[in-house]
Amino acid sequence: MSTQEKIWVAIGLLGQAMFSMRFVLQWLASEKQKKSVIPITFWYFSIAGSLILLSYAIYRRDPVFILGQSFGMFVYLRNLYFILWHKDKPALSGESEAVPVPPECPPCPPCPKCGAEITREGNN
Repeated sequence: MSTQEKIWVAIGLLGQAMFSMRFVLQWLASEKQKKSVIPITFWYFSIAGSLILLSYAIYRRDPVFILGQSFGMFVYLRNLYFILWHKDKPALSGESEAVPVPPECPPCPPCPKCGAEITREGNN
């Protein structure tokens, strides 16, 4: 194996290590909070690992690998965009996030569909 080939294999291994590290970080964060969470570092490691692996794939001229890493990069960047530019808005998910409300804010009206009481943190 030539020196150039060894360097590119090392670059590929580094990319794979960066890419794998995101799962370790996600696992540790979830263990710490005792629930499934995805820390922002997950997305940074995803982007770094994907860029390095994409470089390696381009060097190897592997169209399947190139396509996979290119699409993944779009997903990682889009998630980071949502986190950084929309961090003031609560996430839309199965679990609603508590939104602190000033005490002078009036209570929420009942749900228009079912009439259930709607509460927010700070309003009881």
